[in-house]
Amino acid sequence: MIAVNQLTKSFGVTSVLKGVTLNQAGGTVVSLIGPSGCGKSTFLRCINRLETPDGGTIHLEGQLVTSESGESSRADEARRQRARSRTGMVFQSFNLFPHLTVLENILEAPLRVQKRPRQEVEHEAIQLLRKVGLENRRDFYPSALSGGQQQRVAIARALATKPALLLMDEPTSALDPEMREEVLRVIRGLREEGMTMMIVTHEMELARMAADQVFFFDGGLVAESGPPETVFNAPRFERTRDFLRSLGSR
Repeated sequence: MIAVNQLTKSFGVTSVLKGVTLNQAGGTVVSLIGPSGCGKSTFLRCINRLETPDGGTIHLEGQLVTSESGESSRADEARRQRARSRTGMVFQSFNLFPHLTVLENILEAPLRVQKRPRQEVEHEAIQLLRKVGLENRRDFYPSALSGGQQQRVAIARALATKPALLLMDEPTSALDPEMREEVLRVIRGLREEGMTMMIVTHEMELARMAADQVFFFDGGLVAESGPPETVFNAPRFERTRDFLRSLGSR
């Protein structure tokens, strides 16, 4: 599903990604963990081309979505649009449109970007709201919802475009424990359905529960990777052990 090779990204003189290589199979869930500032969120934003990498390649479903040397801006824009059309993004701060109802938030991209028929899209949106347990909130505005409800709407909105890959950037970190469990239930359900997901998180419970593979980022590189039981119970490297100890995970 995803093949990333030697990805680099800098902001000014600060090198954030220093040659990240990562592969993910379809139907699996990957968790990205690591200290703040290690490049996890930047990496996620490079996958869907919200950020433009400086070097390296990203292939999504076998198609190159990063720019090639000497390529025209038009060709690069086509690659950028492909990356965005095949990925859905869930943000830490929800990012719902405050002037639109729950249903309207979900309808926006399929109608305006994908130009799909309203009747078809609305039927699917209601099914998505049922999936996340919010069918009875379809006419509410975001300000009338709890944080957990807003994040569940954000997940439904990301799924409305039928992405091949769902990207989540700290989906539970802004929530209290009760609201967090609401969102975790939705993520567990998506995992059981075989949704391909890449999740950046500081919450080790989520990384353990959701992931088939865990990638530990440190200093702009993947410092360690493996199944959750290996990374959390028998990490190979001292830097990984130090990080997990700092969070009380070991």
